[in-house]
Amino acid sequence: METERLKLRQFIFDDLDELYNLYHNPKVMKYVGKGILTRAETETRILSIIKSWKKNNFGMWAVVHKIDNKMIGRCGLCFLDNTPEIELGYLLNPKYCYQGLATEAAKASLRYGFEELKLEKIVVVAQPENIASRRVMEKIGMKYEKPANYYQTNVVYYTILSKEYQSNS
Repeated sequence: METERLKLRQFIFDDLDELYNLYHNPKVMKYVGKGILTRAETETRILSIIKSWKKNNFGMWAVVHKIDNKMIGRCGLCFLDNTPEIELGYLLNPKYCYQGLATEAAKASLRYGFEELKLEKIVVVAQPENIASRRVMEKIGMKYEKPANYYQTNVVYYTILSKEYQSNS
């Protein structure tokens, strides 16, 4: 899938080094899960992402910056922690933040979820202090619903329904 400035493609195992560089960066992982990941943990994650695409026809995409032709992050859909709900997730190399790229990738993921997968609802969670992520959520039309606890941490929980998405697109 392509957007104006990004190419979103499925991960391949050869992306391991680039994904590890992201997952091992404290700035990238500040608000993600338990923080930085080891190479072995990253390998487990990339195999899980690849498996999700085969099993569910969705997962995280590798986010490639068209100008640099570099993988700069990941974005896509996954199951929300121990639930059947579909969650939108995204993270980018800090060098590419504050340029609207996370918003661009997130919009493409919503479009895929609603138009291709015909989902009724997509959710997003973030740590309350992750203001940049919350801005992305609001820019793409997601609405704050409640405080919650997922991934063993307190989060804010946002949603968007397919009917709301269609009226915004």
